[in-house]
Amino acid sequence: MGNFTFEEMNLMCIYNTGSRTGLIDSLHEMRGELSPEETELRDLTDSALTKLCVMTDEDFAELELYPDFDQ
Repeated sequence: MGNFTFEEMNLMCIYNTGSRTGLIDSLHEMRGELSPEETELRDLTDSALTKLCVMTDEDFAELELYPDFDQ
């Protein structure tokens, strides 16, 4: 079900709108604002978007998108 990395999960927590499609839209919008130097964030965003686009809304609903401040 996605196998998201810790970094991808944190990114999704920040931009989560409550729905898979809303999160995808938010990440696309944020990605469009990145400068050419922000390659690491661009790659992270692309990786998360790829995984989000292939998962179902039901799988998305099972994700716990809450920041984990202990790691």
